Amino acid sequence: MTHSRQGVAVFFVAFFALIALLALTVEAARHDLGRWNFAVATMIAAIKAVLIVFCFMQIRRSDQITKLVVCAGFFWLAILFTLSLADYWTRAWPLIPGG
Repeated sequence: MTHSRQGVAVFFVAFFALIALLALTVEAARHDLGRWNFAVATMIAAIKAVLIVFCFMQIRRSDQITKLVVCAGFFWLAILFTLSLADYWTRAWPLIPGG
């Protein structure tokens, strides 16, 4: 498969965006954001996943059924994250072992 010059440029932009998001992940891990640590890390990871799916997996040029399956996967992932965050944020912290 040959790529046009515009296609190669998209790969480079996506690569540098992923590197910037990696630096943002490292910087976010260095700071104590309290209850927002998980939410920020998850949001950065979700943005990375979307970049990878649309740029490197070439979902933009796929069939409609493939796009539907990808959207269904992201919808299911959103449900899982929502339920996980609801559980995480409604717990009484700190949990006391043996108490």
